[in-house]
Amino acid sequence: MRPAFATLWNLDLALAEVVSTSSEPALGAIRLAWWRERLEEFDQGAAPPAEPRLSAIRRQLLGRGITGHELSRLEDAWLPLLNPFPWGSEQAEGLELRGQVLFGLGARLLGEAAESAAEAGALWSLVDGADHCSDPAARDMLRKRAAAVLPLVRQPMPGRLRVLTVLAALAAADLVREGSGLKRLSAAARHRLWGSFPR
Repeated sequence: MRPAFATLWNLDLALAEVVSTSSEPALGAIRLAWWRERLEEFDQGAAPPAEPRLSAIRRQLLGRGITGHELSRLEDAWLPLLNPFPWGSEQAEGLELRGQVLFGLGARLLGEAAESAAEAGALWSLVDGADHCSDPAARDMLRKRAAAVLPLVRQPMPGRLRVLTVLAALAAADLVREGSGLKRLSAAARHRLWGSFPR
């Protein structure tokens, strides 16, 4: 299962790279649209261009019941992040969608329903977004949004999902100021054993 998860996260990193290297939102949107179009073409049986991440998607994800359209929703998630600061609800919703797509598809790869991990994914993505955000006001807004999502996260998390949702447990530990190395390790261990999240 590792190659499939690596492929899924590498797609997310490709879109993140577009956002982080685009100096003009309009040009960034064109570059994101290229990814969306290539992903959606998979559903029409088109062969991918000579791009390693697209080739990996065809090998590792399409044969496991994941469609190009489902993967293309990541473009919807990243698109609002092209906008300059100040950020607001549109960017927070984009980050939530990113986590819901990644964790939802990850849950399906693990044999569980996508909905089982959706809120955990939203939590992880908001905290991850805040950690990588250069604007203090936007960072604070994203952390507040994550704090509102935390009580909605399912717990205990089903055992098969914990290999994925441990990322959300670590994000929750960071969010509630348990971010030291030992406390993060403890949060991860408790999650793997009991499916719990720091509150």
